[in-house]
Amino acid sequence: MPAPERARDPFMDKPSRPRATYADLREVPDHLVAEILDGEVFASPRPASPHGHAQSSILIDLGAGFRGPGRGGIGPGGWWLLVEPELHLGDDVLVPDVAGWRCERMPALPNVAAFTLAPDWICEVVSPSTGRIDRAKKLPIYAREQVRHLWLVDPLAHTLESYRLEGSRWLLLATFSDDDVVRAEPFDAVELSLAPWWLPEPEGKTP
Repeated sequence: MPAPERARDPFMDKPSRPRATYADLREVPDHLVAEILDGEVFASPRPASPHGHAQSSILIDLGAGFRGPGRGGIGPGGWWLLVEPELHLGDDVLVPDVAGWRCERMPALPNVAAFTLAPDWICEVVSPSTGRIDRAKKLPIYAREQVRHLWLVDPLAHTLESYRLEGSRWLLLATFSDDDVVRAEPFDAVELSLAPWWLPEPEGKTP
């Protein structure tokens, strides 16, 4: 009597996809933001105006008090702050909306196209097209690389979520919204008004 045929495992039969390389990233059109996350290329559309407005407003507010040495800040200083730096963290390539390094860890800002030193703080301005990737793909990588602080800003919901890394997990410290005036780690030395981060609602729009 012939031996019974062994059931096929569809997962074993599925050919493995080669991990993406930087050469693959270069093939993505310039009008898209391209990243490599867990070996796969993700290309996102350039942000709409609510996203861009929040992003620039955050940098302006933080830059006034925390920009690096010799940059004319009026607050406690101590940070290098950049918009959309390219981060090479292991095999992953990420482009956060805003990132910051403490000057004590990065005494001078290097003249480089990409950074291999993980930031101390990341801000992702989420949008309908990127929110899922930010939370499911990028946050675990930031945790792996021991980024200590993270903000998720939603310019449509008018919210700021502030996180601190505890071990390997993100701890939600607080959620702020609308016109709150806040002190949010790691920039809690100064108060920040959220209202200027949001674009006004179009006239005549029904709540």
